[in-house]
Amino acid sequence: MSKQLLRSGTSIGANIKEGVRAQSKADFYAKLCIALKEASETEYWLEILYETDYISKDHFENINADCTELLKILTSICKHKEEEIAS
Repeated sequence: MSKQLLRSGTSIGANIKEGVRAQSKADFYAKLCIALKEASETEYWLEILYETDYISKDHFENINADCTELLKILTSICKHKEEEIAS
């Protein structure tokens, strides 16, 4: 489980970094929406690790707070994309 968390957690940053150097707006949004999916998966693994007592409550709360902020930011960006497409 911890390896899954490592994979999904590092994938967030990798996709954001790729998005910064995107070749187009569509590519930018695609990378950031992938980062959103990875952040959601990371949130899942954090919850599992906490529920199985693999990580302490303090560690969970600190890391999960960061993950929640990333989810909010990435969700906002991806929603903006959907609004752009709809109009």
